[in-house]
Amino acid sequence: MRWDIFCQIVDNYGDAGICWRLARSLSSLHGQDVRIFCDDLPTLNLLALGVDQSVKRKIDLLPWEASFNNARHPTEAPDVVVETFGCNLPERYLTNLLIAPKKPIIINLEYLSAEPWITEFHGKPSPQAHGIAKYFFFPGFQDNAGGLLVDPIPKESKLPATLEAAWSKLRPNAKRISIFCYPGAPLRKWLEDLGSIGENFDIVLTHGHAQLLGVNVGQQIHFPKTIQLLSIPFVTQDEYDWLLSQCDFNIVRGEDSFVRAQLAGKPFIWHIYPQDDGAHQVKLAAFLDLYLESASQELKTASIAAMSWAMPQEWLKSLDAWSSHSRVWRAHLLEKQADGGLAGRLVRFVA
Repeated sequence: MRWDIFCQIVDNYGDAGICWRLARSLSSLHGQDVRIFCDDLPTLNLLALGVDQSVKRKIDLLPWEASFNNARHPTEAPDVVVETFGCNLPERYLTNLLIAPKKPIIINLEYLSAEPWITEFHGKPSPQAHGIAKYFFFPGFQDNAGGLLVDPIPKESKLPATLEAAWSKLRPNAKRISIFCYPGAPLRKWLEDLGSIGENFDIVLTHGHAQLLGVNVGQQIHFPKTIQLLSIPFVTQDEYDWLLSQCDFNIVRGEDSFVRAQLAGKPFIWHIYPQDDGAHQVKLAAFLDLYLESASQELKTASIAAMSWAMPQEWLKSLDAWSSHSRVWRAHLLEKQADGGLAGRLVRFVA
């Protein structure tokens, strides 16, 4: 089938990351014909760098405006149109769909959530005045939700060239922590507390995060000697997946890095996107209910504290137990997503 995926980038990399990973899975694993129309093509192209050309050639990465006249001809009309995260289809594109002989199915792909209510709405029709069939599709952890984007599953591989400079400075007796969070996190205070523990930590700051510490380029950052800060350049999706798998602890933020941290099988803080109405706290609590269901009370207390940006001294003593729990959780996720996860369930739903 021909799939048109529409992506409007709100959160820099996260929305584009989901769209690109979904397109890769649909094309490479399920033999689908995929186009992405994106309003920020440079960001999407950055994430797609380094991907095997045999994979990349199967997916058309197109600017948003290219969709305007793309559905007029019957051979160009899609079978499936995916509106990611509530973005609206361009009016001219929708008009062309209405006059095309073959009408597609429109999928409203929602944000991932562990909240119980999503299963009541997942797969339900969303009647439209224009008459084209449209359905809600909710990614989720439950068996009767839309699943997770698990492809490609992280594997041990060689050190990416973009990370060689940082990796050459790693200390053999130091724990590794990667940081990818939103502005507003108490990062400096958190690192200062970490530095007072007495253990060595190598902190891998993803692209742009030195600025989050309020440090200008070239300015020295003063932390205890137990803390070593390593800034890395922008990395591709696959390189970031590798980075997560090589760290002892990860701080992540958007939906894509949140899922990849779980598939890395390592403890993590999910810096969930803050919303003024507090809805993010409900989403975080719903996830933790599932994630920590089988954990000891001590680990539950420690993990919940960490996710709320409690200082490391309050919960770091539980890191070993948390690491074991993370490996068990990863195995649980992969077992639950053995049907192909989000991409596989989406193909079957459309069929």
